[in-house]
Amino acid sequence: MERLIDKLPSMDLMRSEKMTFVQLIIPVESAHRAISYLGELGLLQFRDLNDEKSPFQRTFVTQVKRCAEMSRKLRFFKDQINKASLMTFPPVLQPDIFFEDLEIQLDEHEHELIEMNSNSEKLRQSYNELLEFKIVLQKACGFLVSNHGHTVLEERELEENVYSNGGYVETPFLFEQEMRPGPSNQSGLRFICGIICKSKVVRFERMLFRATRGNMLFNQTPADELITDPISGEMIEKTVFVVFFSGEQARTKILKICEAFGANCYPVPEDISKQRQITREVSSRLADLEATLDAGIRHWNKVLASLGGHLPKWMDMVRREKAVYDTLNMLNVDVTKKCLVGEGWCPIFAKTQIQETLQRATFDSNSQVGIIFHSMDAVGSPPTYFRTNGFTYPYQEIVDAYGVARYQEANPAVYTTIIFPFLFAVMFGDWGHGICLLLGALFLIARQNKLSTQAINIAIMRLQNFVIVMIFCPQT
Repeated sequence: MERLIDKLPSMDLMRSEKMTFVQLIIPVESAHRAISYLGELGLLQFRDLNDEKSPFQRTFVTQVKRCAEMSRKLRFFKDQINKASLMTFPPVLQPDIFFEDLEIQLDEHEHELIEMNSNSEKLRQSYNELLEFKIVLQKACGFLVSNHGHTVLEERELEENVYSNGGYVETPFLFEQEMRPGPSNQSGLRFICGIICKSKVVRFERMLFRATRGNMLFNQTPADELITDPISGEMIEKTVFVVFFSGEQARTKILKICEAFGANCYPVPEDISKQRQITREVSSRLADLEATLDAGIRHWNKVLASLGGHLPKWMDMVRREKAVYDTLNMLNVDVTKKCLVGEGWCPIFAKTQIQETLQRATFDSNSQVGIIFHSMDAVGSPPTYFRTNGFTYPYQEIVDAYGVARYQEANPAVYTTIIFPFLFAVMFGDWGHGICLLLGALFLIARQNKLSTQAINIAIMRLQNFVIVMIFCPQT
C-alpha cells in the first residue's frame, strides 16, 4: 500500500501531502527559540511524549503557570477598559520587550489599578453615605421641627404607655418600676434617625412596635429620588424614618433592629442651628469628594488608555510564550538534562524549510551545538495536511468544520469551491444583496496590502475571494 501511495503523482491541492515522521534533539539553550521559530513556520506537528504525566508533572509547569497568571492580568486590564467604556485604541509602536520585563510591568500595572479601584470604592462609599446623611438631615428636620412644640405631650403619652398599670395588667412593663426617672424639667424623649429600603419599611415598623411593645412613635417619609446604596452600590428606593422612644434599653433594641434590617442610622442633633451647621459641613464635604472622584476617574482613564495601546501586542506575546512552553512540555528531557528530544510529523516538502529554521534558531541563540533533525520509522497513522492558498482557504475551513479526510485521501475542499456557491445560489439569489457583497469584496481587495499587515484582518482578507464567488453564483 505504501509503495502504491509513493507512486501516486503529485496533485497539490487535490490530495493531502505525504508526511514523514521525524525526531529532533534540541540543546536546552536553543530549545525555546527553536520551538518559537517552528511555530511561526507551522509545518511540524509534535507528538506528546509525556501523555502519561499530569500537567503539574511536566518540566516547564512553572513557566506555564507564569504565562497563565500574566494572561489573567491582561484579561483584568481588558475588563477594566471595557468597564470604563473606552474606545478601541490603535496599536502603539513600541520597542521589543523581554518576557521577564513584561511580567514586572504587568504586576506593577495590576497593583496600581487595584489600589486605584480600592481607593475609588472607599471614596464612593463615603460619598454615598454623606449623600444619605444629607437626605436624612433634610427630611428628619421636618419631623423634629413639627414635633418640637408637642414634646411634652408625646412624653406624657409615652409615660402613660410605659409606666401606667391600668388596663395593661397582663402586659409586662418595658422597664422596672425602680428604673423610672425622677422628675425633671428636661424632656425624656429620645429619637433615632436613619434611612432604610422602601420595601422593608412595613416589616421594620412592625418589628419596632413588637420589640418596644408599642412604646415608640414611628415617622417616615420617602426620599425624593433613587439613592445609591453605600454597601451594594445599587440604585434603590429608600425611606427616611425617625423613631421617638424613651429609655436606654429601647435605644439598644432599636439599634439592633436597624442593623438587622440594613438600615443606616445617622446622628441628627435636635438643635436647629446645629442641624444647619452640619448640613453645610456635609454639603462642603460632598463637593470635595465629588472633585476627588472626578480627578480619580480622569487618572484611571488615562492609565487605562496607556494600557489599551499596548494590550494587543502584550496579549499576543503572552499567548505565543504559553504555546511555546506547552509544546516544550511535550518533549522528553535527555538523561544528561542538556537536551530535549521531540518527535512529530511534517510534510516531506517542508524538511528543507524546517532544517533552515532550526539552523537559524541555533545561530540566534548562540548555541555551540546544533539541532539534530532526522527521519524515523513511522509510529501510528500520519496526520492529514492539505495545502491551501488565498482562494481555497475559506472552503478548506468549511470542510474541516464537518470532518477531516484521512491521510492521502482526495481533498473535498477543491470540489466545494464549485458546489458550495452553487448551493448558495439555489438557496438565496438577489441582485441587491449581490451588489452589496460585491462592493464589500472589492473594497477588501483594493485595501489588501494595507489591511493584511494587521493580524486582526488576516481572516477577513482570506475570505475576499470566497465573497467574490458567492456574489456571482446567485446571479447566474
